[in-house]
This record gives sequence, C-alpha cells and structure tokens, in this order.
Amino acid sequence: MEKSEALTYHQSLPNYYPTPLIELPRLAKQFGVENILIKDEGQRFGLKAFKALGASFAIHKILQENPNIQTFCTATDGNHGRAVAWAAKIAGKESVILVPKDTTSKRIQAIEAEGATVIQINGTYDNACVEAEKLCQKNHWTLVQDTAWEGYEEIPAYIMAGYLTHFKELEDSIHQLPDPSIDYVFLQAGVGSWAASGIYYYLSRYGKRRPKIVLVEPLEANGVWASFQAGKRILPECSFETIMAGLNCGLPSLSAWEIIQAGANACLSISDEYAQKAMQLLYHSTGSDPSIVAGESGAAGLAGFLALMEEPAFEVLKNHLQISEESNILFFNTEADTDTDSFDTIVGR
Repeated sequence: MEKSEALTYHQSLPNYYPTPLIELPRLAKQFGVENILIKDEGQRFGLKAFKALGASFAIHKILQENPNIQTFCTATDGNHGRAVAWAAKIAGKESVILVPKDTTSKRIQAIEAEGATVIQINGTYDNACVEAEKLCQKNHWTLVQDTAWEGYEEIPAYIMAGYLTHFKELEDSIHQLPDPSIDYVFLQAGVGSWAASGIYYYLSRYGKRRPKIVLVEPLEANGVWASFQAGKRILPECSFETIMAGLNCGLPSLSAWEIIQAGANACLSISDEYAQKAMQLLYHSTGSDPSIVAGESGAAGLAGFLALMEEPAFEVLKNHLQISEESNILFFNTEADTDTDSFDTIVGR
C-alpha cells in the first residue's frame, strides 16, 4: 500500500485538513477505563464520512494510468458511492452509482447531489456489486469497487491505500512514539477494506507491539464474523436488515480478508440497539465531553465496545481481551448524520 503517497495526494486537495482527535474523559470514567478517544471523520471534505479518502486516491491513480476514462461506476450502501461521485466530479468525469433496494431517499439524494446517476436495484449490496460489474463491462465504464475478488484486486488496493491517510494523520499525536499510547482499537467491518487498512497500518507501524484490534459489524450483516467461524470467506446467513447501512455487506473482500485474518484480535457482531445507544451517548454528552454527531455506522465501533462491556454473552471475550481501568481505547467515527431523518429520530434532535 502506498500510504505516504496517499497522504501527500490528499493534502493537495481543496478543503483538506486532518480530522480531529477527541478525548472523552467523562465517557471513559463511566465505563471504567483510562481514556477514550475518537477520531471524528464527520467533516471529511464536507461529505460527512471518511470514504472520500479511498475513492479519491483510487480515481487519482486510475487517471494517472488512463486519463481518457470518462465514466466511473460503483455499488454502494451510501457513503462510498457519494465519495466516488464526488471524486469523479472534481476530476471532471461522470459517475453511475448502484444502490441496494433498502437505500434511503436521503442517501440517494446525497449521491445525486454530487452529479451522479443513481440506479436502485431490487436486491442487496452484494447483488448491486454484481450488477455494477456487468454494467461496466457492457458500457466500457471503470469500476471503482471497495471490495476485491479474484481478478479484481488493484483498484480495491488503491482504495485501501487511500484510507491509510487518517491513520497517518495521528502520527503527530498518539502514533508518534515507538510504542503506541493506545491499547485497543475498535474498527468497523463492512466488506472489510477499511478495517484491513487499519490492521495493515498497525502491523506495519508497530508489529508485535501494536494495539489489540477488535472488529465490529452488525448482527444481521456479519460476513467477517461468519467467515472467522467457517475458517474461510463466506456469505453469512442473515437478514441483511440493519440500521448500520454502511456496514450492510455480505461476502468480505478477498484482499481485506487475508489481512484481517493476520491481524484481528477479536470480531463481534452486535444488534442495532447498541448502535442507537452509542449514537445517543455521543450526541447527548455529559461533563466536559463534547457532543459528537455519529451516524449508525459511524458509532458502530463504540457500539461494539458497549456490547462488550454490558452484554453477558461477551463476558468471556471481554476477559480474554483484558480491558481494564488502565486501558486507552481508540474509536473512529466513520460517518456523521448521513441520513438526517434517521439520525434525528434516534437521538431525538
């Protein structure tokens, strides 16, 4: 992965600035740990999500190789598609974005606002990926998908390299020392590309001294968890009905799965109620903790922590991870209120 090149590229873009790292001492005290920190991606490039890091770098690399490409296409649950549309627009190109049947109108409108043509299919995210690949072959468009499969691995690798930017942004704070000042990192897992990028960063940066990495995904879209149980990549048997739309994926990405297997310490799948509780805790903060606007998928890392600390079914895993009053824990708010109607209902805004 080209981590330094990605950061340099992103720094050249308009409206680039490192997203903030926020300390939440009141929340840490509430759950009996030393410190809780959240890197807040809610204002990344004005798109309310981190996905622009991967999409923009991938399109940059693709156009370096072939500047004559006119149309980019992808399948999405929302944020990745908006990011592809935005990156195509700033490159002066067109975009076609496919979304699953349960995509909300707010998410579709946000993608269209970036100049994209949106096609809603009668199927899941995985179905949309298949359809996007077919349309690209038929219309000679360029697929910019954030999941890899056999024969389609280069562009997902560019996307994963782009994601490394926001881990690198922490080099002047919590990642500046030879040993990390963070003990646990909770990472959301959809198709796994972003989580794998984080694992790659920590393995490359710290090796055996890295923090323990815990992956979190919805109970009803738990492809990574199911794949761990099976010992290989599989499509999980679940409903694919979850409020965590950005994580509502099935079969894990091929290249991501290989990295995740090598570096994840734990993986848990959680019910939607924990995502709702995490959103509410962050928004209705207390004490000196600032209010944070975190969407359903954005709050999923913290939601996994809440489930781990409160759910009796996770007691064995909690003891195995040895989270204690001396633990320093890092989360990433990967999206803000990307669906304002849903967010307002959940937090009572």
